[in-house]
Amino acid sequence: MTFPMWAQAGFWGLVSGSALLLGAAAGYFLRVPQRLIAAIMAFGSGVLIATLSLELMEEAYHKGGFMATALGFLGGAAAFTLANWLLARHGAKHRKRSGEHQQQERTAVQQGHTEASGGGDDNSLALAIGALLDGIPESIVIGLSMLAGGGVSVVAVVAIFLSNLPEGLSSASGMRKAGRPARYVLLLWAGIALISGLASLAGYTVFSHFSNEVVAATMAVSAGAVLAMIADTMIPEAFAVAHNFTGFITVLGFLVSFFLSKME
Repeated sequence: MTFPMWAQAGFWGLVSGSALLLGAAAGYFLRVPQRLIAAIMAFGSGVLIATLSLELMEEAYHKGGFMATALGFLGGAAAFTLANWLLARHGAKHRKRSGEHQQQERTAVQQGHTEASGGGDDNSLALAIGALLDGIPESIVIGLSMLAGGGVSVVAVVAIFLSNLPEGLSSASGMRKAGRPARYVLLLWAGIALISGLASLAGYTVFSHFSNEVVAATMAVSAGAVLAMIADTMIPEAFAVAHNFTGFITVLGFLVSFFLSKME
């Protein structure tokens, strides 16, 4: 039995998004060494960078030409940067951090709200929106890659799965140290995993009716947003712990993705 392409897009988006929940559960209930989390994050960064370069941007260029690709790429990066800056001001700057940063940030937000309104509050909503901001462009990539190749890109699914795993690990570990209950953490990441599947489905179904130029620009928007996310959040967190080994581990991730793309 062959499933329709839209169902396959949603399924593979859910598979890649499930790494968020798996990582969150491991990060919350297990004492995963921060160096291991950082190494996985650096490796996932390299895999994602290779996937964006070798598959998404290349396909966008062939479909829509340089101008549509360039405008989409810069637009995606600019949109992510602006949204990330706004979220950072509301307590989600360290959403991928596994150390004490989230606890410090939550305390600062609570104090700020107390001084402003006389009541307590925290950065829960900002953290949730930040996680969506990181995850949705990645998931849309899967649906768009299926438009390009007529089938799922194993490299894209592996790359996004590997990038989601350390994100869930690191963020949930930081949430636990910030005093957030397990139910909150697991429901948050389960919801985002589900939305990842829906975003992948939307990436395939919504844009399947548009022209090559629109699809190319959308691919480039997703690529720009993901690359900005890698540079702003993933690599800095990896370097903060792994230090001088970050570059080498990232290169290893890039090489693995390159190898998989050639095998595919």
